[in-house]
Amino acid sequence: MADASGQTGGLRAWLLTDTPTSRRHARISALYQGWLSFRSNTMAMVGLGILVLLVLIAFAAPLLAPHDPFAQDLGNRLAPLGAPGHVLGTDSLGRDILSRLIYGARITLYIVALVALIAPIAGLLVGTVSGYVGGWVDMVLMRITDIFLAFPRLVLALAFVAALGAGIENAVLAISLTAWPPYARIARAETLTIRKSDYISAIRLQGAGPLRIITTHIWPLCVSSLIVRVTLDMAGIILAAAGLGFLGLGAQPPSPEWGAMISEGRRFILDHWWVATMPGLAIFTVSLAFNLLGDGLRDVLDPKASE
Repeated sequence: MADASGQTGGLRAWLLTDTPTSRRHARISALYQGWLSFRSNTMAMVGLGILVLLVLIAFAAPLLAPHDPFAQDLGNRLAPLGAPGHVLGTDSLGRDILSRLIYGARITLYIVALVALIAPIAGLLVGTVSGYVGGWVDMVLMRITDIFLAFPRLVLALAFVAALGAGIENAVLAISLTAWPPYARIARAETLTIRKSDYISAIRLQGAGPLRIITTHIWPLCVSSLIVRVTLDMAGIILAAAGLGFLGLGAQPPSPEWGAMISEGRRFILDHWWVATMPGLAIFTVSLAFNLLGDGLRDVLDPKASE
């Protein structure tokens, strides 16, 4: 036990040292200290726990769902909460609401993952090129960004989906096309503060070209700010996807998408409130979890916020 505790203490001291022995040691130490800071934020840990639970539910949906989410039982339609075999009741076609919520978590994660991959990367590319090159390139790219920012996100997404056609993939593309401008603005601001620094000048004198400077030395410094913004934006992205589903322009029936479930349940909201309320609570819970997680990450990754 003494050896084990001594090894644990030695590892902790190695992780918390102020004098790292290598670049890898410094990176691991920074990650560990960031985790300790994040772990001390109770609400951020609650958000992380909810999202981890959502991921586990989505992956284990076939094992957790008590019924087939597409199976209809018209003789048992609009069953109330706590009905035998249906904890959260059934919808207007007799489908189990709990099973549809569980499978709907997969659709939500699918949308979030794709948008989180497409929009920040596009914004990072546009913003860093605009900030580093400057001149007419900066002016053109930022005016295009301003045009996208001038329209409300959901309205612009509706326009893109109307042009592309209804469907979950087109909804993801539409949301991504409306979500990238804020990331471009953040990346440009970070680049403008970095490009005149001494170490960038030294790298340029060593013969590094603009492409290498942007991808190797500027992008890594912009990533932390983008991660925070992405996490905080996930709630809005989920709401935009749910809004498209509510209007019939996102995931198409009979997919158990939460926004589409609310749209179907709104017809019975007075007498059978649980049909629309349960998916609404699911959207609220996941959106709140992303906001809590984003606040915690901002405290850890944004040095200006912690001052």
